[in-house]
Amino acid sequence: MVPEKSDQADALIGELQRQAAGRLTVFLGAAPGVGKTYAMLARARELHRQGQDIVIGVVETHGRSETQAMVEGLPQQPRRALEHQGRPLQEMDLDGLLARRPAITLVDELAHRNAPGSRHERRWQDVEELLDAGIDVYTTVNVQHLESLNDVVHQITGVRVSETVPDAVFERLRDIRLVDLPARELIERLNQGKVYLPEQAAQALQAFFSPSNLTALRELAMQTVADHVDADLRESRTARGLAGIALQCHVVIAIDGMGSSEYLVRAGARIADQRGAPWTVVTVDTGAALHADDLEHAGGSRRTHARAGQKRQRELDQAFALARSLGGGTEVIYGSDVAQALLDAAAARGARSIVIGRTRERPIARMFNRTLTQRLLARGARYELTLVSTPQASQRTSHLHDLAGERLARGEPAIIALATLGAVAAASVAERFLGLEDLSIVFLVAVLLVASRTRMTAAVITAALCFLAYDFLFIEPRFSLVISAPRGVATVLLFMAGALIAGRLASRLRQQVVSLHAANAHATAMQGLARELSKAADLGQVIGASASVLQHSLGAQAWVRIGEDSGPAVVTAELDEKDVAAAQWTARHGQPSGRYTDTLSHSAWWFLPVRAGEGTVGVVGLRFAVATARLSFEQRRLAESMTEDIGQAALRTRLVSELEIARVAGETERLRSALLSSVSHDLRSPLASMIGAADSLARYGGDMSGEDRASLLETIRVEGERLDRYIQNLLDMTRLGQQGLTLARDWIGVDELVGSAARRLQRYEPAVAVQADIAPDVGLLHVHPALIEQALFNVMENAAKFSPPGAPVTVQARAGEGRTVQIVVSDSGPGIPPDERRRIFDMFYSVERGDRGKQGTGLGLAIVQGIVGAHMGSIEALPGPHGQGTSIRIVLPAGEAPAPESRP
Repeated sequence: MVPEKSDQADALIGELQRQAAGRLTVFLGAAPGVGKTYAMLARARELHRQGQDIVIGVVETHGRSETQAMVEGLPQQPRRALEHQGRPLQEMDLDGLLARRPAITLVDELAHRNAPGSRHERRWQDVEELLDAGIDVYTTVNVQHLESLNDVVHQITGVRVSETVPDAVFERLRDIRLVDLPARELIERLNQGKVYLPEQAAQALQAFFSPSNLTALRELAMQTVADHVDADLRESRTARGLAGIALQCHVVIAIDGMGSSEYLVRAGARIADQRGAPWTVVTVDTGAALHADDLEHAGGSRRTHARAGQKRQRELDQAFALARSLGGGTEVIYGSDVAQALLDAAAARGARSIVIGRTRERPIARMFNRTLTQRLLARGARYELTLVSTPQASQRTSHLHDLAGERLARGEPAIIALATLGAVAAASVAERFLGLEDLSIVFLVAVLLVASRTRMTAAVITAALCFLAYDFLFIEPRFSLVISAPRGVATVLLFMAGALIAGRLASRLRQQVVSLHAANAHATAMQGLARELSKAADLGQVIGASASVLQHSLGAQAWVRIGEDSGPAVVTAELDEKDVAAAQWTARHGQPSGRYTDTLSHSAWWFLPVRAGEGTVGVVGLRFAVATARLSFEQRRLAESMTEDIGQAALRTRLVSELEIARVAGETERLRSALLSSVSHDLRSPLASMIGAADSLARYGGDMSGEDRASLLETIRVEGERLDRYIQNLLDMTRLGQQGLTLARDWIGVDELVGSAARRLQRYEPAVAVQADIAPDVGLLHVHPALIEQALFNVMENAAKFSPPGAPVTVQARAGEGRTVQIVVSDSGPGIPPDERRRIFDMFYSVERGDRGKQGTGLGLAIVQGIVGAHMGSIEALPGPHGQGTSIRIVLPAGEAPAPESRP
């Protein structure tokens, strides 16, 4: 089958990413002593002779002379000296290697745990940073250190290896080399003291290095190498678009936190890796345990109940952390029906395989097809169901263990006893004083109360005790468990059945309420963040809103840095050198660091990368209370989800800013083009007339009559004044745009302003008549007289250009509403289309049919709008009188008129 285009694209992208970063070569062995370090050094010496830039980062010789001889002659990076509890220690100098940037670095013992105080807790994290810097790494590791094989190795050897390497590191492989040695030869080397000291060798031969163990580990190492070779071949063929190898569908691994969760994760990861399929670990939260946010308000048995669920929560957290380190996804699903929730999760991911552990023995449930396995088989016919037998499966046989651990939580026995005694007392009172005959309802209420406050286990015990108390104290013969009447037998049996059913329903209802509470808390927090981020108009507001919501929702001190901006400023000042170093590392590598991680964990802050698109744009820091030793999965998930939304908001503000810059650049370019067009036409026209007239005078002035010379001189004067007006408009527009306009206000009459503008217009346009109609009640204006006169002249000149020959320009002044003065200038021209009336006040905008044509600069009315706006007035274009032409209405504040003697 030919690969899908998306699969081929993903494979190509993965190949390009591996080529861009450093390349990893692993020398894999089945056990210590097979010669991994020696083989790595032999390859390094060969490359060094070929001229390759090779540096030893760290090589552990363990006192072996042949290994030490291979080291000599190869360049080495001096180790970094550390001190821990008074003991001097040495570790690989990561910063020195990053500064030196060799082509290839040798890093021995990939699974090594670094000394306290190092940047990373594990050496494989140092290797990842070297690879990210583009440095090739040669390293060694034994098969028992692979995280996904940890349980398998434990079953083979009986030894639990604590120093492990996530399988995700192996996704960056360029080459994997198996260093193999037959079991007998390895045992001979062990006896010769070439692996361990004699005392240690004798102990190792009796345990880890038995022939059967070594044979099994060799097979496991070969299988691991074969799996990676197959995966490499599959991705290589897919990247080239070759047919024959298709990727598998998603795998869902279900865990419950009731033991063996990590075992299931490793087993499911191996199944998914063998199929080349992505995988996700899920758990269904039915609300059976209180969540972290309930602990503050829980009291008595509720707090006890929450403590009983902390062990399960810790196991889930560890399993999820393991899944993420192995390259899988994690998710908590909320629902009361576990089987249906798992099937919905599988459908949402397009999964075809569900991996679960063997369910506990429940004979009664099995009779009615109510076990989880039976329900999955009945409802999920199209899914492949894989059952994994876990080491603890045989021990999970009791219902109490499944629901609440090995015993009732502290405080629940007291609730059961009080509920039972209270029911007995209430039944006695009801029978004696109220004459109530059917007392079963009283005990049924007690069972419901217990079920609504605790778990099903306590409700079942309460139902049993109430059953016995009801039979012993209130059913004839009394003070005996013997029931004489058949009716009494039916009564107590029906009571028992009703109590169990009602208790079960009440318990399930409580679980659903708690589950909905957790889901609602998460949704509410995310909704609050989205609401605040939607109000943020710039990056500073995004940072402020994010820090505030994070602090309120998570109960932790929050710090946000995006680009070069950070906040709150008070928190920024509190960060010390360790915190800043951790934040910078997270921003550079796009991975969490600080507290609750294995990288720079000495910092009190937990730093999360803020991602936008494919890159990291910032960092979110959270500092929880000192008492918070570990975070619940809900807290981690909420913090990570909020960080993702913050990244999207930062991306949105950046895009908005870029769009605004692009818009301004486009507007600037449009205005530049309009200005050049205006200058090229409207300024050159009068210059051409002036030059032509002057040239005629220079050449033919002596032969011209006085009248002709006067006409040419008048042309030069008129065109010069026209050019002066254009230049003055440009200067006025520049002053308005730079907000450099200063108003020298004075009191002046409207009639004086209109008369001055009309006389100036008639000097330039003698054929145009101006009709003024100024109402007597129009008072004085407190304005800048020259500017308002210029504005009126621009409007009147604009109206004169488009009035028909002989048609007057009318100017009307009236007192307006709210102490204003309205001045309306009208013409009888063709008018302006309604959809263009607002645009005529834009710079360089002209309409051929309207008040401005191509002969103008398109600045006159824009200047008028600026002048009127500076006086706190308004201007608008309206249809002309009787529907013909255009009217420009200017509204100016009238102000308080001065006393007569102070008038100018």
